[in-house]
Amino acid sequence: MKKKSKITNDIKPTKIIPIGFMGVIFIGTLLLMLPISTRSGHLSFFDALFEATSATCVTGLIVVDTATTFTNFGQFVLLLLIQLGGLGFMAVATILFVILGKKISLKERMTMAESMGEDRLQGIIKLAVQMAKITFIVEGCGALLLMIRFIPDFGVMQGIWKSIFTSVSAFCNAGFDLMGNYQSLVNYANDPLINITICLLIVIGGLGFGVIQDILIKKNHFKNYRLQTKVVLTVTLGLIFIPAIIFYLLEQDATMGMLTPGGKILASIFQSVTCRTAGFNTIDQLAMKNSSKLLSIGLMFIGGAPAGTAGGIKLTTISVMFFSIRSYLKGNQKAEAYERYISRSTIIKAFSIFFIAFTTLMTGVFIVSIVEGDHLGFINQLYELTSAIATVGLSVGVSGTASLLTRAIICLMMFTGRVGILTVAFAVGGKKEKPYIQYPEADIMVG
Repeated sequence: MKKKSKITNDIKPTKIIPIGFMGVIFIGTLLLMLPISTRSGHLSFFDALFEATSATCVTGLIVVDTATTFTNFGQFVLLLLIQLGGLGFMAVATILFVILGKKISLKERMTMAESMGEDRLQGIIKLAVQMAKITFIVEGCGALLLMIRFIPDFGVMQGIWKSIFTSVSAFCNAGFDLMGNYQSLVNYANDPLINITICLLIVIGGLGFGVIQDILIKKNHFKNYRLQTKVVLTVTLGLIFIPAIIFYLLEQDATMGMLTPGGKILASIFQSVTCRTAGFNTIDQLAMKNSSKLLSIGLMFIGGAPAGTAGGIKLTTISVMFFSIRSYLKGNQKAEAYERYISRSTIIKAFSIFFIAFTTLMTGVFIVSIVEGDHLGFINQLYELTSAIATVGLSVGVSGTASLLTRAIICLMMFTGRVGILTVAFAVGGKKEKPYIQYPEADIMVG
């Protein structure tokens, strides 16, 4: 018993998180393989693994149609995986411990903070409980709004179920839908209620629970917000409306050509929002112009805010890089934002995340381009893999028709994107602590 305890205690938080997600994915795979989960009574191991990985990693890429393949039980399993993946299994475990009155150890608090992207341990349990409350309240409100449209369209029971499933999927930035035949929300492209509700769910889920908590505590006092909150709010608004204008200009006579004038505006905003990182779509992603696909790839790669349900390298990472480059061009020694200096360690972390994520993505695309050849073209392969590593879920059809090896790479990308680039890197390579030594400085010519 002591040996087992010692082994358990030796596992660091950076390794507990990937192991935990792998455990959830494995259980989800087994459940989806049960005859009761599918209408045909059979789902292959690799298809079940792909679906479980996509749901747990709140991505939304699929190899079988969710509505027509899975029974109500199978859809419920997917819903649980999405909710668990959105909140994070450590957050769910912490909430259960609180309900059961179990004492939470320091190591469990450290793991909890790591999984939520928080550097602080103080108040981490309270934040987890608030996360659950915010999640269920927002998802509940979203479901009620969706019922206004879905109940008349699908009947009472199906309308309620589709509303709950879609609301949870949207808030968790998952992108799974129950519309059937891979339609997503294309039939609702002109519907303001559906578009606005889904967009709000996606944006709120992608803000990060720490930001939401800051807003609730300090109300509308922007000056009193933490630097994190200020950056997330301003950059989020910019990344919604500026790309939306560009999408409108590029696609108004193309994929949006059949929509009403109001529908074109809604579709432009929806595309801008869903790329970070929800996976629903109201226009044909494959039919978009290459310029629109490149813009979507950029938005997917950036993603949402940390400690939320969104993926990507996080908009704060890009913001820190921007502040650092701006300061360098101005000749300043320190990066500054909103009258605050950004620490050197944060800057190094931001550039490291960008470099590792970009290198991982390009490596995956390189391998897939070799395996798949010219299947659907390079831009579409890049689009699909970016969607995977950024846990977005928007698809141009690569996942559904790809080889087993390509699907395995996509699964690995989804897992890496959800668990976190640095978390996976530390878990694989280890985070060795070395004694502090002051080395002399030397310059290397760059540029």
